[in-house]
Order: sequence, then C-alpha cells, then structure tokens
Amino acid sequence: MKKITVFTPTYNRGYCLDLVYKSLCNQTSQDFLWLVIDDGSTDDTKELVESWIKQNKILIQYHYKENGGMHTGHNTAHKLIETELNVCIDSDDYMPDNAIERILSLWEEFGGDSYAGIVGLDADVEGSIIGIPFPETLKECTYSELKPRFNVSGDKKSIYRTQVLKRYNEYPTFANEKFVPLYLPIVIDRDYKVLCFNEVFCIVDYMEDGSTLNIFKQYLKNPKGFAHQRKIIMEYSPFLVDQFRNAVHYVSSSIVLKNGKFISESPKIFLTIIAIPAGVLLYFYTKYRNRNNHIKDKLEN
Repeated sequence: MKKITVFTPTYNRGYCLDLVYKSLCNQTSQDFLWLVIDDGSTDDTKELVESWIKQNKILIQYHYKENGGMHTGHNTAHKLIETELNVCIDSDDYMPDNAIERILSLWEEFGGDSYAGIVGLDADVEGSIIGIPFPETLKECTYSELKPRFNVSGDKKSIYRTQVLKRYNEYPTFANEKFVPLYLPIVIDRDYKVLCFNEVFCIVDYMEDGSTLNIFKQYLKNPKGFAHQRKIIMEYSPFLVDQFRNAVHYVSSSIVLKNGKFISESPKIFLTIIAIPAGVLLYFYTKYRNRNNHIKDKLEN
C-alpha cells in the first residue's frame, strides 16, 4: 500500500485539473495514490481522469458522487482513504516536484502517534509564500494557535494521519446549501498537536470561480453552513478573541437565516449577546460587498 493519499475534490474543473495531474507525475517520490472525488461534474472530468488512468503514470482512484459541495467531497475522501497519511490538493492548485518526498521524509523522521500530522506552507504561482511562515523555533502547536499565539497567517497546507481524521464526525449537510467551511482542524486541536515546517507543499492559484474569491456570495447563499462553523469555533477555540470574532459572524449568519433562536442556540450565549451590534454591521457590510461584486461582474461581462 502507498504511504499517502493526495485527494482532490473537484466540480467542473476539467479545464485546470491537469495542473494537479502534471505536478503529481513529476513527483520525485511515487509513494502516493491520487484520489479524485468528482462532485457531480457535468464537464469532461470523468473522461479526462479515465484517460490519465490508462496512461498508468501514477496510481489514480476516481470516485463519482452526486453534487453536494466541497465539504461533502472531504467527507467522501475521509471514508475512502486507507493510507497512513493524506493531503487535500484542490483542483486549481498543484504540488512542487519534491513535495511528496519531503512530506514522507519529515514524517518518517519526526512524526508519530502523538501528532495529528504536519502543517507546511502554501506559495503562489510566482513562488511567494502565502501569509507569514512559522517562527524558526516553532516545532509543534495546535492549528488554532497559529494566528493568535504565533502571528502565523495565510493559507497553510495540512497533512493528516488518516486514522485521526476517521475519529471525528463528518461535515454536516444542510438543505438547499452546498458549502460548509472546513473546521475539522479546530476540533482535532483538543486531542492532538501538529508538526510545523517552513517548507512549501502546495502552489496555490486562486481561480475566479473558486470559493476563496467568492466568499461574500457563499456567505449569503450558505448561512446554515457558516453559522454551524462559527458555533464550532466558538466552542472549540481556546482564545477569547477567536470566540468573539466568530460570535460576530454567527450573529450575521443568523440574521441572514432570520433565526430568532440564535442566542439560545449559541455555545457562548453572553459572548453572542455582546457581539450583536458588530454582527448587524457585518451583515450589512456583507450585503454591500456582495451587491457591489454583482454590479462589477455585470459591467465586466
């Protein structure tokens, strides 16, 4: 069996999926399986992946599922993965040529059952590190400590032990919504730390149709998913500043939902009450940004 699974949830991304494929073909270590989770694509994704399977350059597993959103792709992957380690590489990202080799080498030298896995760096297509890297003296921490305790910001790439991921409940689904922000790292923090390395494991290319650049639209389209994530972080984060910030977002999502029970349903009732004024302002700001982005898109098209 291979040591690590690279899994890629994808939806109608046949036009860019070859970036992941080519980068995996170029890996200096082939001790991996590429698991493609097709989230109900209607483009040529299936035919494309099947053609790569026939080329037999790398080991590929293709799995088709009904469209449910990125988080359901993660749920499916977590059920299917059997290797010791796993890492998600999005359909518009790719890996440096030595990424798999470095991940496995670092895990072999420093890893163990007391850790959930490894966290490394993301870089953009020009090679610049996304956000702020880890302090040189930082060898291990919890994911939720990165920003408030160590001033580490920006997207990071997490590699997890599969056995750890399978311990936790899957992401929920909500009627008429297809997006729940990925919060499992915060939940895992209660039981495990991660190893930190200032090495680039992923090259990030933020596409125009990606969830990152469409966050304001997602916020209004998927308020149940966002509200759920905010409640999880309020409950699990050990930092008051994180709890309050997420209480503000929770209030805003609750306004979108017209949920009159949001205070009693909050895991931090007092914090939610004092977050109401800021949450109301955030709600109107989100509506404003979403409207402006919609007008901008119309003008550009």
